[in-house]
Amino acid sequence: MSSFVFEISIEEQEYLKKLAFLSIKSGIDGRERDYPTPPSNRLKEHLGAFVTLKINGNLRGCIGNISGEGPLWKTIIRMAREAAFNDPRFPALTSQELQLLELEISILSPLEPVPDIDLIEPGKHGLVISKGPHSGLLLPQVALEWGWDRETFLAHTCRKAGLHAHCYKDKSVRILWFQAVVF
Repeated sequence: MSSFVFEISIEEQEYLKKLAFLSIKSGIDGRERDYPTPPSNRLKEHLGAFVTLKINGNLRGCIGNISGEGPLWKTIIRMAREAAFNDPRFPALTSQELQLLELEISILSPLEPVPDIDLIEPGKHGLVISKGPHSGLLLPQVALEWGWDRETFLAHTCRKAGLHAHCYKDKSVRILWFQAVVF
């Protein structure tokens, strides 16, 4: 896997977190705002990103874009709003929940085919498994949170794609990996 070196400064992290909260707040308020200008050109790069919302440590929404379809800072605005109001697993976030919200942002490296599944490191790599119209993605931190080994991580990614747990052994299944900067 090509070395993913996307370092992000504390200032840039704080900026992106602020953007995500402003986006969610504007969705709750029902009014758009002017967003502050990115503090660096790095945040204008086209990279995939996920915004994960939790309340008391429990998932409350997670939506992302695996490939950069626009500047990163604009992707964060969109994904934060999507995670808060359009994750089909949860009702729309309420103004009462906003005060309790814990926010995690994951910035993704470009996706690449996995050359050998024995090289997959849970916690380091995220996975996308697909076959035909079925596709599933799990972020690197999911394997750590659940204490999964490689095979369990692969099996859960297969299930997320709506495929059987051992589909990763099928040569017609496409397995991609990526790394993420998570904050």
